[in-house]
Amino acid sequence: MSTAAVDCHPTAVVHERARLAEGVRVGPYTVIGEHVEIERDTVIDSNVVIDGYTKMGERCRVFPFASIGLEPQDLKFDGEVSTLEIGNENVFREFVTIHRGTALGGSRTVIGDKNLFMAYTHVAHDCQIGSGAIFGNAATLGGHVNVDDHATVSAFSGVHQFCRVGTFAFVGGYTVITKDVLPFSKTVGNRARLYGVNTVGLERREFGRDRIEKIRSAFRTLQQSSLNVSQALDKLEELDVNDRPDGMNPDLRVIIDFVRGSERGVIVKRGREDSDAD
Repeated sequence: MSTAAVDCHPTAVVHERARLAEGVRVGPYTVIGEHVEIERDTVIDSNVVIDGYTKMGERCRVFPFASIGLEPQDLKFDGEVSTLEIGNENVFREFVTIHRGTALGGSRTVIGDKNLFMAYTHVAHDCQIGSGAIFGNAATLGGHVNVDDHATVSAFSGVHQFCRVGTFAFVGGYTVITKDVLPFSKTVGNRARLYGVNTVGLERREFGRDRIEKIRSAFRTLQQSSLNVSQALDKLEELDVNDRPDGMNPDLRVIIDFVRGSERGVIVKRGREDSDAD
């Protein structure tokens, strides 16, 4: 775009080959690299660094001192071309760090739409983040982490590399995640334990009481000590056939597919005070 269509502070350093769309605003002392593409109406505040092969969508907001699209903190990274792809309407607060991918992880870090990254959040190389997720202050994702739509990773929580956080899951503050976090779950602790269904979060998303109860029932099946994981999944399949002979309950399907697709195992060990008891 013509520089006339971009509101760029005179102290900002924007590479002449960077592509900034109409309505983009760039604050003082910000640095934008050669291969960066930023779509319309995105606001970049002061003292931000955006570099590498980074694409940022429309109507995003980047607060001061964020660092986006720099090289990954991976000793195997050897300068190969890799990308960071960011969707629309994301918010990156102060001191957030987002890194590009590596060859081992497909060379792509991907972020969907309408996510909130609070101050000091770190997203490492090759992470795949859906849409509508929330990351509390200093939440940290290791490399190759997947976070599905509408999940929450609370303040000072760490997710180990190659782990997954399921859709609508809630990870409580100061939690250490070393296995996959079930969709719809409330998972808290060091090491993490399952504290039942993310009832408050699901109610806020207008999940009905009956729908939540079926998810809770599925969790109880997974936690039965008399069943191994394979047997528990078979039982969930049977329950679903009885419940909806005309087709799979979509929430159960999400849970079953998530567990079957786990490579690191899934957190099902019950917390000491299961919130579902009340």
